[in-house]
Amino acid sequence: MNEKKVIAVTGATGAQGGGVARAILADPNSAFAVRALTRNPDSPAARELAALGAEVVRADFYDEPSVHQAFEGAYGAFLVTNFWAHGSAAKETEEINVLVRAAKATGLRHVVWSTLEDTRELLPLEDERMPVLQDTYNVPHFDAKGEANDLFRQAGVPTTFLNAAFFFKNFVTAFGPQRGEDGVLTLALPMEEGKLLSGMDPDDIGPITLALFKGGERFIGETVSVSGDHLTGAQYAAKFETALGEPVRFRFVPFDVFRSLEVMGAEEFGNMFQYFSDFDREITGARDLDKVRKLNPALKSFDAWLADNVSKFKVS
Repeated sequence: MNEKKVIAVTGATGAQGGGVARAILADPNSAFAVRALTRNPDSPAARELAALGAEVVRADFYDEPSVHQAFEGAYGAFLVTNFWAHGSAAKETEEINVLVRAAKATGLRHVVWSTLEDTRELLPLEDERMPVLQDTYNVPHFDAKGEANDLFRQAGVPTTFLNAAFFFKNFVTAFGPQRGEDGVLTLALPMEEGKLLSGMDPDDIGPITLALFKGGERFIGETVSVSGDHLTGAQYAAKFETALGEPVRFRFVPFDVFRSLEVMGAEEFGNMFQYFSDFDREITGARDLDKVRKLNPALKSFDAWLADNVSKFKVS
């Protein structure tokens, strides 16, 4: 029997990395094995992956030798960084540089890099429609990742660039329907009327990434942009209405109003939604749902995701 090719998975105890690890481990015919990277191999999530058959190793982006060691002998890697762990584009760029150097030094043959669009390609900083954040970014958690794509290219790391979309789970944590003063459930989003918001279940990143590794060389150098659905705010509200069994209206929150909210990340998210709204055709146009389903035939639409998660919406 041929020995399986090792895929090093960063963020293995998080949403994206964990999904990739589980997708590989769940495929009995896969040519790949999982090496799960985590800062804490003794965590419950890490132990769960080990029980499923993953090799769990300690690695920390701020301990570069540990990352090099974790990549040694691997065929490929799924790479993801977590901007929200610190909220700093500069720190995220430092982390990505560590990953690039380690991938290059250890000779990885296929990297899938979970990235996002650099919004400045469509919206130059000189455009005054939104504030510049952290000195040189429109949407730091997008732009830092998108800008770093060239680091992989310049280093000659064989990379597939995976652009995700708005995660449906954000409706649970921050953006779901809330009951208004008049008692009616309201889905209030900074998305203009009629503009499409691409969304997806982050769990779908796992099967998609496995398909990219199986596809091998034909995906190296390619940008694969993925989503599970393209819907307007009113369409999301209508689907919530059906699932929750009571009226749900959509209300557009002006971008400047959203940015002024006294909540963490308000400016960042306000800029992000304005980018989604102003360039919805470009964003959805890059995400061909039929092509995504060829990579993952079980791709979840918003209807399917909501059916599985409706109990998480506690509205009173």
